[in-house]
Amino acid sequence: MQESLKQVIEPIFEREFSDNSYGFRPGRGCKDALREVDRLLKEGYQYIVDVDLKRYFETIPHDKLMSEIGKRIADGRVLKLIESFLKQVIMKGLKEWYPEEGTPQGGVISPLLANIYLNPLDQKMKAEGFTMIRYADDIVVLCCSKSEAVRAMEQIQIWVRSAGLKLHSDKTRVADMTQIGTGFDFLGYHFERTRFNKKLKRWARKKSMQKLKDAIRSQTKRSNGNSLKQIIVTINPILRGWFEYFKHGNKSTFTLLDKWIRMRLRSILRKRTGRRGCGRGRDNNRWTNAFFAEHGLFSLIAAYETACQSSMR
Repeated sequence: MQESLKQVIEPIFEREFSDNSYGFRPGRGCKDALREVDRLLKEGYQYIVDVDLKRYFETIPHDKLMSEIGKRIADGRVLKLIESFLKQVIMKGLKEWYPEEGTPQGGVISPLLANIYLNPLDQKMKAEGFTMIRYADDIVVLCCSKSEAVRAMEQIQIWVRSAGLKLHSDKTRVADMTQIGTGFDFLGYHFERTRFNKKLKRWARKKSMQKLKDAIRSQTKRSNGNSLKQIIVTINPILRGWFEYFKHGNKSTFTLLDKWIRMRLRSILRKRTGRRGCGRGRDNNRWTNAFFAEHGLFSLIAAYETACQSSMR
């Protein structure tokens, strides 16, 4: 039912949505938003308003959301159906309750409703001359001066309060990208000007790397009873998927992760020879990088170098 409803009402609101909104929209995705942020940074937008909405999907006020939807949809039956999705019963153990705010967790229509509610902010910022890039509730405003960034921050704070939402006070801030060591996160990437050559770089942020490590760690415990070949078959799709998204990151990231992954595998092999501890030192000579390559292990750095060679042709 939600999918059917989404197919009917999405085209109505798509005509209204901003070109700078990329999340959960037809023909748009994370990489489009990242490319636009990268382009604007290179054009000289050096002051970034990093906006962090506190529990956005869980705190959208139902009355205000329905009022926004009602501006474009007059059919009472459709409005009643949307409202029924918003107020569907939530069960936790033996307890159940009806939510008074937020969109259904995992609901097919939830991303569209979330975009509808933030669209007035998109339009407000555009009308006032600010360049805001948004992917769902992941938001950055790119400015050419600090004063512009401060004004943008003030306007966002005013709108957020009027919309019944909240900002993470410690996470919402202005980042000065002219300063070395100051950066911001957006869609899993971290953008920062490096100390080495003062160039603007991007790489997978710490949480993104930790998520990958957690996934690999669960498949490479030293007690794993599968063969090395089977372990590699299991982790390769994880590595390929992660690389496909983060392949535009910094080279050193892939080198360090490759080294860590091989250490995990060497630790398994080390235990199977009756020894304790992690696979380091002489184990690097016993089970070389070439050894793992021969067994088909996907190499992040090799994939990165291949991608760089292809882009230069």
